[in-house]
Amino acid sequence: MGASVCRHGRSLLSRHSRAGHKGSLTGGDDSLDGLDRQQDIAQFPYVEFTGQDSITCPTCQGSGRIPSGQLNELVALIPYSDQRLQPRRTKSYVVLSVILCLLASVLVAFFLFPRPVLVVDDGIRSVTVHFDRNNSKVLINMTSSLNFTNSNFFTVWVDSVSCQVLYMKTVIGSQQLDNIIHIQPLSQRQVNFTVSMEIGGSLSYVYAFCTMASIKVHNIVVFTQTSVKTSYMVRAAQNTLEAYRYIDCGANSTTHQPSGMVWSKPQIGKLLR
Repeated sequence: MGASVCRHGRSLLSRHSRAGHKGSLTGGDDSLDGLDRQQDIAQFPYVEFTGQDSITCPTCQGSGRIPSGQLNELVALIPYSDQRLQPRRTKSYVVLSVILCLLASVLVAFFLFPRPVLVVDDGIRSVTVHFDRNNSKVLINMTSSLNFTNSNFFTVWVDSVSCQVLYMKTVIGSQQLDNIIHIQPLSQRQVNFTVSMEIGGSLSYVYAFCTMASIKVHNIVVFTQTSVKTSYMVRAAQNTLEAYRYIDCGANSTTHQPSGMVWSKPQIGKLLR
């Protein structure tokens, strides 16, 4: 249909072109006449010649033009071998996207994966001793230190520190601290806390031992249990530190005493320090 018209138009154009070329060889008037004929052919309207076995184009209705109102209703058929359906470097783009996703996942896991907070008992900072002679009691204020190490890339909060002191399996003092500090990423902090102890009653013999003038060093051994609760991200952890400490109950001492035998009991088990 349309293709036959185009071939017919091209045949007419080629004939007139050859005639015009031949006229240009014979004389100037013939060349001008051939040019006019080419312009007439260029303005030749679209005419669809339908034969016995042909039908009129349903899209343009034989006019050679598509109505503007039907532009959104038409569907273009593209051959499967068309290059537009075979974009280049598709595999490269897919592999690069997978590598970038894996790299981003590894980075997120590395920076956001929660690591345990290391809690270390730094021993006794100072000891203050007082005597209640009327009740035969020994009053001791013991200041201890804890070192916190945050290996995470986010802030960690120390929610509470509780300490209990025992002498001969008898509780002689306790202390509870809440909402203490927050530790910045990849940093360390130290916490000092004081426990007030009172030794008397069934342990009144300790008063006699601590006030005995014939003894120069009045050391007693106390057992401390310290529990530390930390929180970070959506996770909470608890560590328990246990230690035996030597205290000179005969005089005040402000010398730093490093921690001796200490056990750290995090949630996953007990670690010997």
